[in-house]
Amino acid sequence: MKDFLNQLPNPDKLLESHRTNSDVPEVNGHLHTPFSFCAFENIEQIFTMAAEEKVDVLGINDFFTVDGYGEFEKNALQSKIFPLFNIEFMGLMKDLQEQDIRVNDPSNPGRVYFSGKALKHPLSVSKKNQEFLTNLQKNSQEQVRLMCEKTDALLKKIHAPFSISFNKVRDKYAENLVRERHIARAIREASYDHFVSVSERLDFFERLFGGKQISASFNDIAEVENEIRSVILKKGGAAFVPEDSDAFPDLQRIIDFIVDAGGIPCYPVLLDDKNGNITAFEEDWERMDGILQGFGVSCLELIPQRNSLEKLEEFVNYFLKKNYVISFGTEHNAPAIFPITVKVERDRDLTQELKQVSYQGVSVIAAHQYLVARGEEAYVKRNGKSDSEHIDFYQDLGHAVISEFTSKR
Repeated sequence: MKDFLNQLPNPDKLLESHRTNSDVPEVNGHLHTPFSFCAFENIEQIFTMAAEEKVDVLGINDFFTVDGYGEFEKNALQSKIFPLFNIEFMGLMKDLQEQDIRVNDPSNPGRVYFSGKALKHPLSVSKKNQEFLTNLQKNSQEQVRLMCEKTDALLKKIHAPFSISFNKVRDKYAENLVRERHIARAIREASYDHFVSVSERLDFFERLFGGKQISASFNDIAEVENEIRSVILKKGGAAFVPEDSDAFPDLQRIIDFIVDAGGIPCYPVLLDDKNGNITAFEEDWERMDGILQGFGVSCLELIPQRNSLEKLEEFVNYFLKKNYVISFGTEHNAPAIFPITVKVERDRDLTQELKQVSYQGVSVIAAHQYLVARGEEAYVKRNGKSDSEHIDFYQDLGHAVISEFTSKR
């Protein structure tokens, strides 16, 4: 990253060359890749789709790994689609857990998903923080290894004509880190290979699900994999393995890592689901703002496809007035494939105003990434403080950085 960003002109020249205008490009600041789990076969496919859809900015956002950064950068340089180097964690807010308050995980009180935006690439952190990241990866892989063993035992119990192992799943489906969804995919593919007729598949899944019939259509591969994961790998399932408490560090510990990595701490907002449900943490915006500010967090991201337009606009307008940086993404952290372009309510276009909000948000992130690569202070300072007073400057500079990079297409 340092090389290609440092090849761009200095800030003054960039700002002089690329004035802001009324054109608002498509951007996507939050995408998972095969280095955690996603719908895409490879990172090249992400950039191919983005080019076809005329998306100018993409942000890699894998769970506790930066292993995909190199390939992401390579494809960005080839396509001239600007890359953002992000990361995602799962942590814990113990005080909210004790109060039985759900944050952005509707199933687990106190559990919090949290992102770091615009990390240094190559990653550069203290030895203590490198060990922190390595230990998170080890803990997650030990849990998945045990899940594979329990899944294989279940397959033997129901006399399935195939087996699975951690190594087989990793070698065939994962780039490095194995996740629950890889196990679900391995089971679905093996079952489809061995059972061709509908009746055979129905019988197999009834045995796999302990007498419960599968509800997903066999033609809907994504839903079949989701149901496998839900029935046997989640809490109450035959192959469920509870996570080690060490797998969920305190939120402040995660933020310390992100700042050390040169990034921007960013809270991923769940907001309303298709039934209008909102977690207790996210329904009280005044309290939410106070808690996030207490952690020094002034950046938010949303996945609008799962939200209603009305609630999304209301939320965005509230937090813009609080001077938050806000960006949007699609996540793609599931088996189903769909466009890279960010939509709201699954398939509705964003309003022009919301597109502008998202572009300004990724512009701040791009400016931060550019300045940190030059060894300069940026939107989030080395002490973790956000420079919210000068957000317009970072929006303008980020626009210039993105425009300069994409103009080479």
